[in-house]
Amino acid sequence: MAVSKARKAAKTVTEAVKPWKPESRTALVRRARKIDRELAEVYPYAHPELDFENPFQLLVATVLSAQTTDLRVNQTTPALFAKYPAPEDLAAADPEVVEEILRPCGFFRAKTRSVIGLSKALAEDFGGEVPGKLEELVKLPGVGRKTAFVVLGNAFGRPGISVDTHFQRLVRRWKWTEESEPEKIEAAVSALFPKSDWTDLSHHVIWHGRRMCHARKPACGVCPIAPLCPAYGEGETDPEKAKKLLKYEKGGFPGQRLKPPQAYLDAGGIAAPPLGAA
Repeated sequence: MAVSKARKAAKTVTEAVKPWKPESRTALVRRARKIDRELAEVYPYAHPELDFENPFQLLVATVLSAQTTDLRVNQTTPALFAKYPAPEDLAAADPEVVEEILRPCGFFRAKTRSVIGLSKALAEDFGGEVPGKLEELVKLPGVGRKTAFVVLGNAFGRPGISVDTHFQRLVRRWKWTEESEPEKIEAAVSALFPKSDWTDLSHHVIWHGRRMCHARKPACGVCPIAPLCPAYGEGETDPEKAKKLLKYEKGGFPGQRLKPPQAYLDAGGIAAPPLGAA
């Protein structure tokens, strides 16, 4: 009986994945950098999936993205920024009005307190400008190191590693580190790469975590870095079954932004469908 293409593909991947063995520090660095290079080819246009036009918008959007999808935030922030375009505007906002706008993002009361609080701090302490330094950003209400590095890397071009839940999960699966605290993970991973790679690395890892290397059932059978992954086999290894596990944000498409950069579209990226499209 002929073996199906899917079975052959699964066998090829399985044969390529060797039993995991302890590795030297040099081998770890080489493997980590190879994984990043492979992911850069798979996600060549990886970028922050939040829509923003300035550092203030990115800061607020990143705070709002906690425990919800970037797509949901992108559907919510246009109304917020239309009504409150600058920190001074949001600082003086009626919390109840802001809560109604932010309700779709979940945890809207806490998020309202954070965005109004950080806006007041920006208006009073920084002349209405978002600071471009880590130590100043993390003093703002609702802003931790992850949020700060998203802003620094994508609004100011200052390299940083954004350790979100996807990043934590994947780098531990790949045995880049055994640390579990975000700051220790950040320190361990940053030591494996040149500083200039940190921001893009964050995008590559997070995109892979959202799309393929899921928490409960990773799509191992179609993973491009399977031969480099110590955790290969934790998920579905049959290519056809694994293909069905690939997912993007609900209602979205690969790399969807409601207002993607024109350069992204010119390079073959996918524009957003109408809101509510499945």
